[in-house]
Amino acid sequence: MSLLAPAELVNRSTADDRTDALRISVITVTFNSAATLPDTLRSVAAQSHPTVDYIIIDGGSTDATLAVVRNCGTPIAALVSEPDRGIYDAMNKGLEMATGDVVGFLNSDDMYADAQVLERVAAAFRDPLVDIVYGDIVFVSQQDTTRVVRLWTSRPYTPGLCASGWMPPHPSLYVRRSIYERHGGYDLAFPAAADFEMALRLLDKASLKSVYLPHVQVRMRMGGQSTRSIRNIISGSREVSRACRKHGLPGGFRFAVRRLLAKVPQFLQRPKSP
Repeated sequence: MSLLAPAELVNRSTADDRTDALRISVITVTFNSAATLPDTLRSVAAQSHPTVDYIIIDGGSTDATLAVVRNCGTPIAALVSEPDRGIYDAMNKGLEMATGDVVGFLNSDDMYADAQVLERVAAAFRDPLVDIVYGDIVFVSQQDTTRVVRLWTSRPYTPGLCASGWMPPHPSLYVRRSIYERHGGYDLAFPAAADFEMALRLLDKASLKSVYLPHVQVRMRMGGQSTRSIRNIISGSREVSRACRKHGLPGGFRFAVRRLLAKVPQFLQRPKSP
């Protein structure tokens, strides 16, 4: 792993270094993201939670991504730029570098819904028995991020829910770092659905305690890896089925169809407030 020299990084803010505050590592994976990354960086900088370690894992961008990072003014704890084997490989690199009590991911074309997102996450983790926290997200137009295209309303977890095809929205997911250390990172055998396999592993198989926050946490641009085409959605559903079989749970064609149909209400709902 090639870590850029400290002189090339934006220094981490020390304005509020209270030791009693939960430290949250936020990881953003980038690759030629110069057009959308400024919105992501601004939303991180605007967070009211005082102790955030922000890590950027870049896949060797050839556009102005690194210049955007260096000039953004957002406090950056670490920046790596080198080729990787895909988004989940990059996420695993971020997990290895994370130092926070809790870790979450924010995609380079997404943004936090408001300034209190991480504050709500930290409040939920004040219960030492809580291992996982997640909420809702909205999908927005690439050209107009104020226009909501789809609402992904989640729900409190119940045993066996992931095996039915459900998963918490990954951009809203926060997990204690000790859990990743104990259960491992993202399985690269699932290049389109490693996030689902992770949710299945932690929730259905390990029975970890989770908390659902009924708030829109992230505004996610349409057109990402999992939403770019029907082919990608179908491919992801096949991998979801295979992930279930990996863990000794039923999968198959009917399972994949049920999972696709379960997404339909997301296109019909709208949040009460953007």
